[in-house]
Amino acid sequence: MKRSKVVDVFNSEINHTEILVKGWVRTFRSNRFIALNDGSTINNLQCVVDFENTKEDTLKKIATGAAVSLKGVLVESSGKGQSVELKVSEIIILGESDPEKYPLQPKKHSLEFLREIAHLRPRTNLFGAIMRVRHTLAFAVHQYFNEKGFFYYNAPIVTGSDAEGAGEMFQVTNLNLKDIPKTEEGNVDFSQDFFGKATNLTVSGQLEAETAAMALGQVYTFGPTFRAENSNTSRHLAEFWMIEPEMAFVELDENMDIAEEFIKYIIKYALDHRKEDLEFLDQRFAQEEKTKPTKDRQDMGLIEKLNFILDNNFKRVSYTEAIDILKASKPNKKGKFKYKIEEWGADLQSEHERFLVEKHFKQPVILFDYPAKIKAFYMRLNDDGNTVRAMDILFPGIGEIVGGSQREERLDVLMQKVEELGVDKEELWWYIDTRKYGTAPHSGFGLGFERIIQFVTGMGNIRDVIPFPRTPQNAEF
Repeated sequence: MKRSKVVDVFNSEINHTEILVKGWVRTFRSNRFIALNDGSTINNLQCVVDFENTKEDTLKKIATGAAVSLKGVLVESSGKGQSVELKVSEIIILGESDPEKYPLQPKKHSLEFLREIAHLRPRTNLFGAIMRVRHTLAFAVHQYFNEKGFFYYNAPIVTGSDAEGAGEMFQVTNLNLKDIPKTEEGNVDFSQDFFGKATNLTVSGQLEAETAAMALGQVYTFGPTFRAENSNTSRHLAEFWMIEPEMAFVELDENMDIAEEFIKYIIKYALDHRKEDLEFLDQRFAQEEKTKPTKDRQDMGLIEKLNFILDNNFKRVSYTEAIDILKASKPNKKGKFKYKIEEWGADLQSEHERFLVEKHFKQPVILFDYPAKIKAFYMRLNDDGNTVRAMDILFPGIGEIVGGSQREERLDVLMQKVEELGVDKEELWWYIDTRKYGTAPHSGFGLGFERIIQFVTGMGNIRDVIPFPRTPQNAEF
């Protein structure tokens, strides 16, 4: 008999025919009621065991965490909380679970504890829901770009360039670390390394994607990126996934249009296709907010916040206007901001970005035209010589969620910025080449995948939206 998934059982009509289900026991009570889950839905299927006709040895093996195969007839449920239940006629134990040692007993566990058993945490309702939402968002990303005529482009994971210029990279080498070859000057002799040069894990696929946009028109990368930033905040990971579209013949205004449309598309897709998981996460979000001090609570529920993004146009505000607003704001004047805004040119922090979204404009915000000195070398310089065509999208509860810009396509201006900022032009010869042969205006942006999952699921810590978080001093599993 073909196995039925639990999600399909709930969606099928009750016809009192025999079905076969397989899954893991969430609870087993009164030697009669099995709550079965196979990962296809957040909902458990209640399975009623005929204990009088079931061997005692089999009953003893039905414990939380055990994998079982159950055959029986699907009937209308006589109990509360479920529409159907399975009257079990046959039980096969596929994999036993030690009820004394199994870490995921049916009770509330702290997120910190669950990170220590990340190999098991997808079995909980919470992390099952998060991982299903993660999948759905990933699918929506590919579907959006496919519908819009973008091409999926695979940027390298091992690279010799530093797209951000921050230098916080993980080095890649197969040199013998106990006997590192040196040059006559006493430096590491990378010519003897695997690639014959110093290489690292990528911090961004943007630069490579730009080269593809100059041939294919519009492309996107979606892959792992790495930052060796010694940060233990709830917003940082050492390994994370980035979505980075690059578009030829697109300037800043259209770049902002596409970014807004893209984010709304994937959020709506999640709302449409993960309703039950998001309702569960919404309830959890509300409970978590109640435990916070009143001043730290968010004004909106989770699903309300997602609809807030869909229902509002993103307010477009120049950096200069934003600075004026922040300087004149009550939190700034009364010293409520941790980082006081005193002059034009300040690098905005999350508290400033959230104030603009949540308190001042009360809608998502796109800031644009940032000071050149606080942005990357590849962003197009404006005619004023002081600002660049950069844009950041700000969301409630999180601050910046997208960063992008119109790229500097003019060779002379790019070379001037490369010189001023000390970028290694020899290492980026191939990137500079694209400005020599058929250069054209082009733009792009980056969305940290875990950041958008955090927003959609309402999770407070980014370590809880990726299967196996990589952070300083932590590379378990």
